Amino acid sequence: MTFISYAQNFEDIRLWRAFKFFENGFYIDVGANDPVHDSVTKAFYDRGWSGVNIEPMQNYHDALCQQRPRDTTLQCIASDTPGEVTFYAIPDTGLSTADPLVAQERKDAGFEVQSLTVKARTLTSICEEHAADRDIHFLKIDVEGHEETVLRGMDFSRFRPWILIIETPFERDHTWEHLVTDAGYQSFLFDGLNTWFLAEEHLNLKPAFDLPPCNLDNFQLCFGHLFAHPVSPGEADARKQINAAIQRAERAEAQLLAMQNSRTWRALHTLRNVLRRA
Repeated sequence: MTFISYAQNFEDIRLWRAFKFFENGFYIDVGANDPVHDSVTKAFYDRGWSGVNIEPMQNYHDALCQQRPRDTTLQCIASDTPGEVTFYAIPDTGLSTADPLVAQERKDAGFEVQSLTVKARTLTSICEEHAADRDIHFLKIDVEGHEETVLRGMDFSRFRPWILIIETPFERDHTWEHLVTDAGYQSFLFDGLNTWFLAEEHLNLKPAFDLPPCNLDNFQLCFGHLFAHPVSPGEADARKQINAAIQRAERAEAQLLAMQNSRTWRALHTLRNVLRRA
């Protein structure tokens, strides 16, 4: 089946190369934002995966809860200490942040910035509650300047995501990378938007990322993707309805494929054929 990509910078295509043979995988998405638009995890959810979404914005949180019933969606931010913090919301964008300096820069640039009080949790506590006895296949962090604080709240000696995808500024002047490399991860890719890390115990996955996404990946950009389907303002409402219908069909097709590829379905299919011949 053609792989439908929703991610902003082809992240889901790269990940699918490494994980296409895994059933019922698991992800953690810090700064999940919209459940469809620019989502790194939607294509995986449609193929039977599930995970934890961390999203403080009310509208995105509610949409994730509605559209991702298998996922756990937490309305909070990830930080280095639990409690309540000030969060700087920029409505209808992926630019909201917990970093006051980044918030001021965006306010100076003309964005509407709203100060909210939100709950903060450490990634360690979230993993203890929701990922204590399972592999975390990938951890995506997109927090607009708040990366170091998120990473300081994660115990990588106890919880070992196989792959980390961390959105980084174009200047790549971050000071937090040692928190990851000292924990036994190797930086192996910068895709222009994100820095990618592999756990040292999973370096065998690296060849899957040696080439950029190409036609051999048999992928198609989702309807409305910025790179493929520019939408004028006058077409927006009609295209949203069409897009919703297409997404429902894609989700149903993906769920059917996931069911057909499951061990349980194959076993029942084999048993049914045996009974027919009996």
